[in-house]
Amino acid sequence: MTIPKITLIGVGLLGGSIGLAARQRGVAGQVTGLVRRAESVEECRVAGAVDDATLDLAEAVTGAELVILCTPVGGMKAMAEAIKPHLSPDAVVTDVGSVKASVMAEVMPALPRFVGSHPMAGSEQTGVANARADLFENAVCAVTSTDQSDAACVARVNEFWTALGSRVISLSAAEHDTIVARTSHLPHVLASALVNAVLGRPREGEAAFLGTGFRDTTRLASGSPAMWRDIAMDNAPAIEQAIDDLQAELATLKTALNAREAAALETFFAKGQEFRQQWITGLEDGERK
Repeated sequence: MTIPKITLIGVGLLGGSIGLAARQRGVAGQVTGLVRRAESVEECRVAGAVDDATLDLAEAVTGAELVILCTPVGGMKAMAEAIKPHLSPDAVVTDVGSVKASVMAEVMPALPRFVGSHPMAGSEQTGVANARADLFENAVCAVTSTDQSDAACVARVNEFWTALGSRVISLSAAEHDTIVARTSHLPHVLASALVNAVLGRPREGEAAFLGTGFRDTTRLASGSPAMWRDIAMDNAPAIEQAIDDLQAELATLKTALNAREAAALETFFAKGQEFRQQWITGLEDGERK
């Protein structure tokens, strides 16, 4: 597929990676980026993420057949309302937000040709300078729609993510938010909590013992606080349930520790090892197919 003009609303890590992938794969005839700062125009061009970048919303959106919202989820409603007057009648709009129910509820009333999507790819790094053309290769991309969604728009979004190398999975916004609360949002919450518990309450002598295990486990805590604030606000109930599930596991561990139950402790760690190895084996089997 080749889309004559794709507009990226926000050209950071994800937006920039979309631009790079679309240009290198020939998916876009032209990629235009809407940015907030004048210096970002040159940054986007240097990175090769766009053909042109602008601070002018109307200029960015006019004539685009596909518009992708790559802004924090908390600002998508306002952005949808801002771009609406400048959209072509047949333009399809999607997004890359990590939460879908709130975005669908807020954006679809303004943009009936909106289809929610969430590529499960990214990094704790930010900015177009860290964008990668291969970011979406073999990544799962959730595409969410409703009974009111235009079937042709849904097909167009599915086709686009497939063209970038992603594996599309269709599900409801509610199903998506419940799943990612456990698989994506909880790990970020846990990483931040661990950093706050250790580095936020430092004890003498600890700094010398913060090795690769602590660094690797807490990598996700380097993510954007503003972005994760919005995600936590919009997916709070599902994240709360995920935290409850984690706390139940920690309570089991604490009980075994308190009773000095060696067998229970070994079982706790053995289950973690086994479940993770089963997951890794499944990933490797999938890659070989």
